[in-house]
Amino acid sequence: MFVMELTYIAPIEDVEDEMDAHVAWLAGHYANGVFLASGRKVPRDGGVILAGGVSRAEIEEIAAGDPFVVAGVCSYRITEFLATRTSADLATVRENPAI
Repeated sequence: MFVMELTYIAPIEDVEDEMDAHVAWLAGHYANGVFLASGRKVPRDGGVILAGGVSRAEIEEIAAGDPFVVAGVCSYRITEFLATRTSADLATVRENPAI
């Protein structure tokens, strides 16, 4: 699983100009089952996306295709982790690493 942390690197007005395209991009990745949750950070200086079911290379490619990245208004920090415990709602993405 991945925590994708977005940090805005441009004025919020520039971010807002790309918001519709970013929301459409999010919707596509929810539809294909990769994105599990997303939202704005508080304070509003970026956002966070939880994603799973793909490789590190694939998630980096997905992030590079974010309209925010293409427009140069955000950067990503991607952290991979093993979700060995989850709520029942996220049981399908729970991982059982070899011990």
